[in-house]
Amino acid sequence: MQDYFYRLADFIDTQLQNDEMYLCEFTAEKSDFIRFNKAKIRQPTSVEQRYLEIDLIDGQRHSTGQLALSGDKLTDQERVTTLLAELREQLPHIPDDPYLLYATEIQSTETNGSNLLPTPAEAVNTIVDAIQSYDFVGLYAAGGIFTGFANSLGQRNWHSSYNFNLDWSFYHDTDKAVKSAYAGFQWKNTTFQEKITQSLAQLDILKQEARSIEPGKYRVYLSPTALYEIFHLLSWGGFGLKSQRTKESSLLRMLEKPAQQLHPSVTLMENVADGIAPAFQSKGFIKPPQIPLIIQGAYQQALISPRSAKEYGVDTNGAHEEETPTSLDLAAGDLPQADVLKTLDTGCYINNLWYLNYSDRAACRMTGMTRFATFWVEKGEIVAPLSVMRFDETLYRILGESLVALTAEREFIMETDTYENRSTNSARLPGALVEEFTFTL
Repeated sequence: MQDYFYRLADFIDTQLQNDEMYLCEFTAEKSDFIRFNKAKIRQPTSVEQRYLEIDLIDGQRHSTGQLALSGDKLTDQERVTTLLAELREQLPHIPDDPYLLYATEIQSTETNGSNLLPTPAEAVNTIVDAIQSYDFVGLYAAGGIFTGFANSLGQRNWHSSYNFNLDWSFYHDTDKAVKSAYAGFQWKNTTFQEKITQSLAQLDILKQEARSIEPGKYRVYLSPTALYEIFHLLSWGGFGLKSQRTKESSLLRMLEKPAQQLHPSVTLMENVADGIAPAFQSKGFIKPPQIPLIIQGAYQQALISPRSAKEYGVDTNGAHEEETPTSLDLAAGDLPQADVLKTLDTGCYINNLWYLNYSDRAACRMTGMTRFATFWVEKGEIVAPLSVMRFDETLYRILGESLVALTAEREFIMETDTYENRSTNSARLPGALVEEFTFTL
């Protein structure tokens, strides 16, 4: 697939006219999808797709188009020729783009991931053996994800990754279910079985009568999955230079003087080196292995796309146009996972959050609901499931003044989106023990 893309890029070189140049991005996947419902296989599917996006440039004018590739050389060359003609026809009618910026220093790279995945049959047998007769619903997605970049200056970049993501729920009744996931690059049966065992233990507790608590402030444990939902909301407009300069960032208080800070144990990185996203972007800029976003509670850097770099006169650090993180990495703490319940003592064990939104963006105040298996804990033991609650809290309390500890173990979480193609966004997060967490309903 890599060679095919490079040959196609070489073909584009031969089709340029006068002072034209191009940038192009290749995205592809070879994926297996297996959907489960009531512990039975309902929909096994294999998908292979390839797309090419071409940005044709003449001076400060440029026009972009995308096409699907067939894999047949002559067919795809004809499609490329047609697309280039359409883009060329548009260029005279397009105004100059004052913020157009693309890489002119040639930095070719190649990263080829190892395929250590089980076969679909092996994965199915392992999953089916573990779920037995329980009401299990989920989606297994696995395979190769491929990304390439090329330009008329001769730069060539390639990235491939082979990974899996099993997202599932054990369902009890009405809105009662235990949700979990297992993702990575190499399937380990012991890890999977541990997650299944934990889910089934929580399912047994979920069968008990739910307890309701009054609105107020409680000591809580936020699992890595719950914390992921908070960072997912924070990522949209929180870390980008554009949103910060236009005063739309939810982290504005960390940028003001005097700056508000988080707990000293909070160190957050954009860690492309250990994620599954490529280390290059559609304008040809190379991303550094790590970008420090927050170090020991203090704000450090923004994610800066080429357009924002040109607009504000700074250097880009390879962020894509939306300036959202692709490989978030929150440093581990020192609380052993085995001691979470004992240290929580009395309070709420929260596995999942959903419906998050800002109740006050400028103050980074968020609201949302608990979801699936949330439990009431007394004297270090889970005693009952909790009814659904709404929270309203600021990031500066959750990961600031109210943070008690982060867990020493972290979880690798892959975004489950499969719209158009499988997502390459991921995160490594610990759990968080927080005191005086506010429930409003």
